[in-house]
Amino acid sequence: MGFPDRIERTLDLAHPPSRVWTALTTAEGLSGWFGSETEIDLRPGGRAWMRWDDGSTADVRVERVEEPRIFGFTWQITGLPADDPRRTYVEFTLEPAGAGTRLRVVETGFAQLPADAHRAAFEGNVDGWASELAELAGYLDAR
Repeated sequence: MGFPDRIERTLDLAHPPSRVWTALTTAEGLSGWFGSETEIDLRPGGRAWMRWDDGSTADVRVERVEEPRIFGFTWQITGLPADDPRRTYVEFTLEPAGAGTRLRVVETGFAQLPADAHRAAFEGNVDGWASELAELAGYLDAR
C-alpha cells in the first residue's frame, strides 16, 4: 500500500472570486493570511517567497495562473534540505458560489518521500492547511 499523496480542502467563502483571487495571488494578500512577509512574481515560472513569524521560509515557484480561477505553485517540502529538488504542487481552484466563492485547495507530491519524511511532511501540511485556510477566511471577513 502506498503513502497518501493528496491533501484536499474545500472552503465556502462569502466573498466574490475577485477578492479571493487577490488574497491568493498578491504579496499584500498573502502576507495578510499566509506568511508574515511575501513576494510574488505572478506568472508561470515566476518566483515567490514567504517568511513566517517563527523565521521559517518557503521558496515557491509559480506553475499555473488562470485568472481568476486557478493558481498553482510548487514549493519545498518541510523537513528536507533546502537544496533537495523534491517539491509538492499546490493548486487553488475558485468557483463562484452564489454571492461568494467555493475554494478548493489540493496539494500533491508526498508519495515521493520515504516513510519517515512522508509522515512529518504530510501530517504537518494537513494541520497547516486547516490553520491557514481559517486565517484566509478571517482575513477576508475582516476586510
